[in-house]
Amino acid sequence: MCGINGFFNYSGAVISCPEACVERMNAAIRHRGPDDVGVWSDPGRGIFFGHHRLSILDLSAAGHQPMQSPRGSVVTFNGEIYNYRELKAGLPDISFRSDTDTEVMLHLYEREGKGFVRRFNGMFAFGLWDPHAEQLFLARDRVGIKPLYYTQKNGIFAFSSEIKALLTLPWVQAELDEEALYHFLTYSKAMPPRTMFKDIHKFRPGYSMVVGREGIRSYEPYWEVTYDNYDREPRASLEERLRAHLERSVRYRMISDVPVGAFLSGGVDSSAIVALMSRLTSHPVNTYSIGFEDAPGYDELEHARRIAGRYGTRHYERIVSPGDIQEFLPRVVEIYDEPLADATSIPIYFISQLAREQGSIVVLTGDGSDELFCGYRNWQRYARLYPYYRQFLKLPEPVKQFIARVYGIFDASAPEYEIFNRAVLGQEFFWGGARAFKESVKADVLGEAYRQRMAGINSYDEILYFRRLFDDLPKQGRKTGDVDWMCFLGLKNIVPDFYMYRADRLGMANAIELRVPFLDHELVDFALSIPGRHKVAHGEPKYILKKALEPVLPKEVLYRKKQGFCVPLREWGEEVMMDYLEMNLHDFCRDTGIFREEGLRHQIEQAKAGNTNYTNTLWNIYFLMSWFKKWLL
Repeated sequence: MCGINGFFNYSGAVISCPEACVERMNAAIRHRGPDDVGVWSDPGRGIFFGHHRLSILDLSAAGHQPMQSPRGSVVTFNGEIYNYRELKAGLPDISFRSDTDTEVMLHLYEREGKGFVRRFNGMFAFGLWDPHAEQLFLARDRVGIKPLYYTQKNGIFAFSSEIKALLTLPWVQAELDEEALYHFLTYSKAMPPRTMFKDIHKFRPGYSMVVGREGIRSYEPYWEVTYDNYDREPRASLEERLRAHLERSVRYRMISDVPVGAFLSGGVDSSAIVALMSRLTSHPVNTYSIGFEDAPGYDELEHARRIAGRYGTRHYERIVSPGDIQEFLPRVVEIYDEPLADATSIPIYFISQLAREQGSIVVLTGDGSDELFCGYRNWQRYARLYPYYRQFLKLPEPVKQFIARVYGIFDASAPEYEIFNRAVLGQEFFWGGARAFKESVKADVLGEAYRQRMAGINSYDEILYFRRLFDDLPKQGRKTGDVDWMCFLGLKNIVPDFYMYRADRLGMANAIELRVPFLDHELVDFALSIPGRHKVAHGEPKYILKKALEPVLPKEVLYRKKQGFCVPLREWGEEVMMDYLEMNLHDFCRDTGIFREEGLRHQIEQAKAGNTNYTNTLWNIYFLMSWFKKWLL
């Protein structure tokens, strides 16, 4: 895991002190790699690379980046290629100077060209300079575990692991992308390829790009989900194959030259990872858990301790106090240069800090499982209600409108009201990841001028993009249903730019690498191909995963009600947030010219009054105001 930077002055534009520019980019992301720093350039061709290294494989100086091959190709690379040793064995004629995946990448590119990226099993983002073709090749891993941002202005293409590095460039300004903000208000995150900064974009997962002397030459997917038809395969066979896929993935993600640990909540996913890790090593696994001072309703420490004891791990805990949260709240926007309104960031930050303090540089997590296997109980409700929703869609338009209007009179803040509105518009029922302001609420919190500028914009288009992608994918004769669609949308919309963005930033803020076994691309293909009837069955979410793990975990772990990774934000942070909102709301609305103060104040008052439909509203408004103040105002 590292931080990468670079720019390609393909037009020959005049840049004052370009080497200093790349050094400033490096300085902005030094937290991503405290072990080494490097700069490489070819000023005559206008190419400049920077790198901050977190050493994971081959800790010697031979792993220094940017790395150059004997033939002159140069790469700045972030991530891990877990199958690099198999790939290396396929290059017996090459004399390697290191035991790094980076060097394997360079030689494989020179042997096979840009199609080499399909050979990788791993998480990655990189920029690779080909001096013979005089072009820059970039790619982001299939599922979007590692970030990659870029901008093209004034004949200069620049890229980085984080937006804050791009903002150090003198020709890049921090300007708001108003459409990105409109979607952020629905999804609590920026939707690719947009970021909240005008003219700064982020790669979609599984995409690659070629930049030549004319600028961006191509930008296209090199991977997409591959569905197989398992409709007739016995469930027991699928369980066995699933368990084998997961064990193989865990084994790959334990490859490291530095200590490896695991986050442990005591739930199904993290416990499965720890159990499999314990099978694959003769040493105790380091495990890490988080708890909250005098907040038992949010605490899973007892469950984690039982798993740690069962598998003989070396277990560490951190108890977070109200003071910790109050101290962290103002800092979160320093970490998130691309906004993400998610209170779970707080415990993840502190558990990452604990892992680093105890010597684990690599940590495995259970992220991604819920999206692949329909693990959320509210998703079960969607699956159960989908047939009724389709029947409701068939009602005459006046009847649908009347029902929606009447429901809104009684409780316009309820999720049901928004769902009725979707039906009136003929939209998809399930909007996975739409956590923040409902479409029907935006009119109340947004100013008239901004709403007029956004008149042709609809956040449903983001869902429609994924729905069309899902419908167009070959299914090999497999019958897909509502659960299949929800899992696909979870993988595409929630995983990369919410959970993986969060994991990358919070891990890197503490200089640790988080690895996600459930998001191995071969496991992803297999999991999404499992029929939905096996994922939600007998009232159990993730049913087939739990059945597959019965030889690994005790049933009291597998079938315990999911608690979730929660934080006592209201109990501990409400006073701090309320004080901040009261002090800054008027100036924020005036300075942005986007929000209606009366509308936001109503949302805040409802949250203060304890209306549970506004539980996340307080955090969303607080975070957005803090982020604007840090990065734009």
